Amino acid sequence: MPADLAVIGLGHLGLPLAQAATAAGISTIGYDPDEHAIAELRAGRPPVDGSLAAADVRRMLAGGFRATTDPAELGRVRTAVICAPTPAGEDGALDLSAVGEAARVLAQWLRPHATVLLESAAYPGTTEEYLLPILERGSGLRGGRDFHLAYAPSRLDPGNRRYGHTNTPKVIGGLTPACTEAAAAFYGRITDRVVRARGLREAEVVQVLETNYRHVNIAFANEMAVLCHDIGVDVWDVVRCAETKPFGFQAFRPGPGVGGRGVALGPGRLSRKGQGPGHPLRMVELAQEVNDGMPRYVIHRCAALLNEHGKSARGARILLLGVTYKPDVADQEGSPAREIATRLMEMGAQLSYHDPFVHQWSVLGRQVPRADALYEAAAAADLTVLLQHHRTYDLQGLAVKAQLLLDTRGATPVGAAHRL
Repeated sequence: MPADLAVIGLGHLGLPLAQAATAAGISTIGYDPDEHAIAELRAGRPPVDGSLAAADVRRMLAGGFRATTDPAELGRVRTAVICAPTPAGEDGALDLSAVGEAARVLAQWLRPHATVLLESAAYPGTTEEYLLPILERGSGLRGGRDFHLAYAPSRLDPGNRRYGHTNTPKVIGGLTPACTEAAAAFYGRITDRVVRARGLREAEVVQVLETNYRHVNIAFANEMAVLCHDIGVDVWDVVRCAETKPFGFQAFRPGPGVGGRGVALGPGRLSRKGQGPGHPLRMVELAQEVNDGMPRYVIHRCAALLNEHGKSARGARILLLGVTYKPDVADQEGSPAREIATRLMEMGAQLSYHDPFVHQWSVLGRQVPRADALYEAAAAADLTVLLQHHRTYDLQGLAVKAQLLLDTRGATPVGAAHRL
């Protein structure tokens, strides 16, 4: 059965988009080469990353959504949105291989007058210099003449109960003005407001600006946290007071690191060829340095607290609370918990963890014991470290039970724990 829309890549970006499109009455298929993931979706089971709940998947299926591994289905749609993952490699650069593979598959089935959209995180120039040639070579069609091509940076905020696809403005930029209008016509069906950028690169740089804005401001908050601890000031009270200013200030809060799938792009990472702009983004470089150092700072605070109470990190029983990158989601991408756990294990600590969204967790190839009885585990641990504040945690109760509690999120009542 033909569909209006194909979402290519059913991960943390693609599935919520498919959900929004289906809810808007758009006939939607989801394509992914992962046969196991497709079988799970067809059976109504949610993805392991927690991007959707089981009830969400069942509603999508009831609304006509179909998940498939058959690429021939792509030849029967009018709009295709590539939501392939672009994770950061060991050098911090974006890995575009999944986008390239998605484009090669789509190109074989691309039909004239179709609209192709890219939502994956990408370098400025990716859509025109990397994606377009693949589509043109594989299809024999010409972008901007035979099919429309545009970039639309994803603004999805996992776990956000206030803003979703409908009420978050969608930025788009096309290869040609006609491409921009074709993209606007599609997104106008699922969002209240479409914002037209001047072109592809402007839309791509919107994503760079928004991601770097977050990283730079969190880095500043993290530096303030270290300063405030050194001079005996409560950084959380400072932020609480500062955010009452009705203009010129937006509150960002410190933490044990910066997780998530949005990769900060500094001067050496602003093109897939490794060639940055002539003017370096020094603020981004410094922000990366500060944020990358926060897990080490947390380890330092853990060791200092244990030492103050006559204990060594070697052999200490340490309970980590919350190992996901964000509260109330299952996604662990970029979570600082893994680096913190790795360093503690290398110091000889005996680790356990608790997270209501993560039922198995391994570090350095070893399973970390999961604490099922949370209060008893906190009472038995020499040190409990709150890395992520999930809504289900009773922090006041945990503060009473724990021998030592380090709160890296400023979520505990004043005086109830040691805070970052």
